[in-house]
Amino acid sequence: MTDPLFLEYQNCLLCPRNCSINRYETTGYCNSTANLKMNIAQLHFGEEPPISGTNGSGTIFLSNCNLKCVFCQNYEINDFGQGKEISLEMLVQIMFDLKNKGAHNINFVTPTHFTPHIRAAIIQAKNNGLNIPIVWNSNAYEKLETLKSMEGLVDIYLPDLKYAAGIFAGKYSGAKDYPQIAQPGILEMYRQVGNLQENLGIASKGLIIRLLVLPNQLAGIRQNLYWIHENLGVETYISLMGQYYPTHKANEYPEINRGITHDEYSKVSDLLHDLGFQNGFIQDCGSTSDWTPTFEE
Repeated sequence: MTDPLFLEYQNCLLCPRNCSINRYETTGYCNSTANLKMNIAQLHFGEEPPISGTNGSGTIFLSNCNLKCVFCQNYEINDFGQGKEISLEMLVQIMFDLKNKGAHNINFVTPTHFTPHIRAAIIQAKNNGLNIPIVWNSNAYEKLETLKSMEGLVDIYLPDLKYAAGIFAGKYSGAKDYPQIAQPGILEMYRQVGNLQENLGIASKGLIIRLLVLPNQLAGIRQNLYWIHENLGVETYISLMGQYYPTHKANEYPEINRGITHDEYSKVSDLLHDLGFQNGFIQDCGSTSDWTPTFEE
């Protein structure tokens, strides 16, 4: 039965795949039906310091994804769709449960293909008194129309700018148009929330752009840093991630079937400083949680 809140699932055009299918009857590229599916909700302490803070980020991992990254570290959730179906009312309750546990924010991970549910849940939760920030933690492969529908509901955008070149985006994530989609999407996120704002070290609003270093410079982080520098400025918060390791199907691609080297990471870290970026975080190679402020002395 079609829920009037979720008519967008009847002819799904939520993401750049533009599957145009009825998710009440079948699934498209993301393998999702019109039923909301979640893997886990928990306090997460491995996000960037202003997101995790001292109490943790109220992280809600949605099942499935509109990218097919061959090196996905959450492939059981994103590629295999592990999780369980929940109702809108259950999602709202989960949001309040996380808040009551002390979460600094509600952090929706890979949310795009469930935008109608998340939008409705945020509105309902805010109307019922939820007063902590909402984080949109995405792969940046999103349509402007979908992002615009979240204006005023999302407080913090946390996109992962994965590639600068379409040839590698197509090869490793099945999205050769990724740069042409992600760049205007991130500009829209910035238009909505601006640079990151913090209160006592905890993020309240704004944008953090994640850049995951891949082996052999295949992510094109140098190009992406120049693009951010030119279009958003040096006050933009950058999260330079050194946590890549070969998993899922990476062993089928020799050029990414290894961890990154300290030299590969230091080269882009040095460029971050050379370009004059003032804010953000860097990681130790191989670490998923050891964050250091970009300009810590």
